[in-house]
Order: sequence, then structure tokens, then C-alpha cells
Amino acid sequence: MGRVVGPFGVRGWVKLKTFTENLENLAGYPTWWVTVAGIEKPTQVDAVEIHASHIVAKLAGVEDRDQAFALRGADISIPREALPPAEEGEFYWADLVGLDVVNLQGEYLGQVKDLLETGANDVLVVKGDKERLLPYVDAIVLEVNLAEKLIRVDWGLDY
Repeated sequence: MGRVVGPFGVRGWVKLKTFTENLENLAGYPTWWVTVAGIEKPTQVDAVEIHASHIVAKLAGVEDRDQAFALRGADISIPREALPPAEEGEFYWADLVGLDVVNLQGEYLGQVKDLLETGANDVLVVKGDKERLLPYVDAIVLEVNLAEKLIRVDWGLDY
């Protein structure tokens, strides 16, 4: 749901880039899972401030700038069971990663490895015989079937 980009001030606060639609979404959870060097642990959130384009947070046990700096690059997540269910026709990014992508002709384009936020629309990063960047818009992404682990798109092999 976010990533620590660095320290904020000298009292142990961290600055975060969120991957949520609204900055407030991450701020509403009292415990975050913080992943540093592949080790994930629950961490109490003591305080959160929402700024124009990011949030800053005071995490329990992080008392100074050096400790906050050590968290730079740490991933912030929330346990799946704590998240509200996705609305009809909407998906969490984590649900899309790993799905196979085929076009209207039934040709395999690859598997979703990541998603990018561009401002205009999200983009699926699909890796198969080559890497493809597919805009996540209704005209391109025609069907997402989580049960079949499949995304059907209007996209040619030679695009």
C-alpha cells in the first residue's frame, strides 16, 4: 500500500509514497506491516499526518532520524483481511499480479508482473516473450477473471 521514501524531520517520522487512490486510505489503519530486507513485521502507527502529495508517519520504536533513514525503501502493507472488499468491477493491484494475459485471438501475451501509476491511467506490466505495457482502460482490458486467473485484452502480439 506504500513505501517509505525517507526520514521526515529529526524525531523518527518517515515520509511515505502511497499506492492507494486516496492518501487517507493508508492513514486509517493502526497497524502496518513493514517489510525491511525481506522481513515483514507488524508495526504500531503512533501518528499520521496527511500532506498535499504524501503522508508522514511516526512508527512505534522509531525514535530518531537515523532509525527512520534505515527504513528507507521499506514496503508498507496491510493484512488482506483488514481491507474492505473490492467494489464490483474493481480489483486490488495485488489480485492482478500473476494473472495470465491473452488477447482476443487467444494468443498468450504473458503474465502481469507489476502495475504502474501514470496519472492518466494505470498500466499493466506484462512479461512474456517480451515486456509489454498495456493501459488499464476499458477499451484494452475487456475482462478480468480472478477464478480463471486470466485477463482478456484487445492487444496484438505485434504492438
